[in-house]
Amino acid sequence: MYAANEFFNNVVSNLRTFRLRDLIDILVISFVFYEIFQFARKSRAGQLVRGVVLLIVSFALAYLLELRTVRWVLNNFLQIGFIAAVVLFQPELRRALERLGQNTNWAGMFNLRRSDPSLRGVWQNAVVAICDAAEQLSDTRTGALMVFERNNNLDEIIRTGTPLSANVIPEMLGTIFYEGTPLHDGAVIIRDGRIVAAGCVLPLSNNLEMGKDMGTRHRAGLGMSENSDAIVVVVSEETGIISMAKNGVLIRRLDRQNLFNLLQEEIIPPEDEAEQKKEAPWAKWFKKGGDGKHAAEQKA
Repeated sequence: MYAANEFFNNVVSNLRTFRLRDLIDILVISFVFYEIFQFARKSRAGQLVRGVVLLIVSFALAYLLELRTVRWVLNNFLQIGFIAAVVLFQPELRRALERLGQNTNWAGMFNLRRSDPSLRGVWQNAVVAICDAAEQLSDTRTGALMVFERNNNLDEIIRTGTPLSANVIPEMLGTIFYEGTPLHDGAVIIRDGRIVAAGCVLPLSNNLEMGKDMGTRHRAGLGMSENSDAIVVVVSEETGIISMAKNGVLIRRLDRQNLFNLLQEEIIPPEDEAEQKKEAPWAKWFKKGGDGKHAAEQKA
């Protein structure tokens, strides 16, 4: 009974001294561990993370059971464990940091590259041309790989290909991806509604769940979407199936209308009618004053 009262008194005492900073501290640590577990579950590092957890549990048991030799070995091993984890998880950590930087909230905070509303018309024409070209390439079973740059700068990818400066039209894309041309095996990069490079080399995805009917083009398109926020349109050379990759997800078996709807939602900048119609009150006042003064001068 005395022990129960003492425990209750300790709990009450701790609650009285509990501060907001303690709550924030707990929430931050909980969020970090949650993200680590999510990261391990969704990546190839899951088995390695389970191995690290097993080592930590073994170290705790060795400490409790006073197994000195085992504890000495594990203690020395864990000292270099952090560096080993960084080396082993390097691809996954790099991808996680890139995803963090791709977050739209961070992009807005640091004023990263955004879609320019003034290019809405250019993008609309480009999307229509892409859909027409994808349909034509699908009918002739001509392989194609088209990348739409968004917030993330793709200069590194552009440097792997041949620089161009051309409008996005079906004839141009058909010529680039025509089998036998020097640039037909690479990817086309589209920036601000224009083709800026062709024959570019994209990073390949390490996703082991991809179907056997998907070749290097699909793996390259998926890898590009995993390493950036770019939208990638893929036309299969073997089957003619049109696919779209976004954020590491491949959407397959698209027809022209479905592709157009997806690209319109993801690529075309929204029309900001509010900013176009909204005018500062003082600007209207000055405008009225200026017009009135001008009219008075004319009348005089």
